[in-house]
Amino acid sequence: MKKRALFTIPISLLLIAAIVASFVLINIKPAKGNVSQAQRLNEYTKPAVVRIIDYALVGWQFNDYNPEVEAVLEQLKYQTLIGGSGSGAIISSDGYIVTNAHVVEYGKMEDQEVADAAFQQLVTIMADHFQVDYNTAYNYLVAYTQYTEIKRVTKVILPGGDVLDGEIKSYGAPINQGKDAAVVKIEGKNLPSIPLGDSSEVQNQDNIWVSGYPAAADSDLLSPDSSLVSTMNAGQISATDKKTDQGSPVIQINAAATHGNSGGPVINEKGQIIGLLTFRGDTVNGQEVQGFNFAVPVNTVKEFVNQAGVRNTKSETNRLYKEGLELYWGGYYKHALEKFEAVQRIYPNHSEIKEYIGNSEEKMSKSKMLWSDYATFFYIGDGVAGLLVLILLVFTFAGGSKNKAAAAVLPAAGPSANMGGQGSTPTVPQAPSAPEMNLNDLNKDGKVDIQDLLIALQEQQKKQNKDGNGE
Repeated sequence: MKKRALFTIPISLLLIAAIVASFVLINIKPAKGNVSQAQRLNEYTKPAVVRIIDYALVGWQFNDYNPEVEAVLEQLKYQTLIGGSGSGAIISSDGYIVTNAHVVEYGKMEDQEVADAAFQQLVTIMADHFQVDYNTAYNYLVAYTQYTEIKRVTKVILPGGDVLDGEIKSYGAPINQGKDAAVVKIEGKNLPSIPLGDSSEVQNQDNIWVSGYPAAADSDLLSPDSSLVSTMNAGQISATDKKTDQGSPVIQINAAATHGNSGGPVINEKGQIIGLLTFRGDTVNGQEVQGFNFAVPVNTVKEFVNQAGVRNTKSETNRLYKEGLELYWGGYYKHALEKFEAVQRIYPNHSEIKEYIGNSEEKMSKSKMLWSDYATFFYIGDGVAGLLVLILLVFTFAGGSKNKAAAAVLPAAGPSANMGGQGSTPTVPQAPSAPEMNLNDLNKDGKVDIQDLLIALQEQQKKQNKDGNGE
């Protein structure tokens, strides 16, 4: 056994080391790229931040003969448009969006409220056109004008450019009237989403990021498709225990924001929504002062999420996109491309995916190796190596035991065993078959069997008896 162990044990140890090494290689995590936390959060959340446009078209009937006024009304097509835009965030893969109530308030106003707001706009248009004061225009139009129809529209613009109809599923109240939160539904599947956090865990001076579509970022100098790109600004929590006049809690933040940001998500370091931007601080000398903005806590928003029966879920799109980004940032472009292409198959209008696919294809030649790709080959090799180790161990230890057992049989048949004394016929114990003892065909019957063993033992007994008699 010692001679066998000299080469079987080292070989077994090498095979075991190879098995261990394969498991280590398979479980090596991809290297993380040198990307800042803010950039990661921006890329993770940007595809789920949407622009919301809420407006109403009010039709007018003019009951006086005044060609000049009618000419203006014809230019307006006898209707006025009122409304505005804000931001929101998708929170479920099937198209539920959280935003402010005041962002979609025209969809919930009474007809007369909408008509009054539209009439004020019409009066302003006429006063500016005819260069008269507001009250003069108002008194004239109120006597001869009435609204005929109201058409409300809520549209959601996705970062990829799709424009979809929105349906208000739950609604709080605009600023200074109640809880400024609402839930809007669009048709879709496999949409990217952002998870909801817990605003009760928010602490003063926590880092946060505000994402949305601020009007201050819109400019005639930008391309039309720039309006589809959201803006993310960094800041901190300034105060956690403030309330509105109605008693609704709000969180104060110092991140820059302006109108258009309303309803946009306030995101924590975990990439979770902890609030929705709702209003700004008062102006000073007629000027906006940045760094004094307020958000509806996400726990307040959750009340309306629950009313709408929404589940805050991640889709397969989220998982694949995030995995692709991590691989891309780590330099595993080949594997990132596979993830990005999978995203494109299940959600073709993803806002970022075409660019990442193109970049991954360009960098393919520089792609790093990922050992987990070869897991199947490693498993097969480990199985073969394990079997070889088992065979070597059996060969080393079991083989040696058999030789010892065979050697123990032969001395037992000698004189020291007192097998009947001189001249007696020995009693033969159980013995291995003749071929294992390397005997000759002593009885010349053409085979080596137990009879040959008996003959060999008898001859040995005779020799021993002879030696014992001094011959």
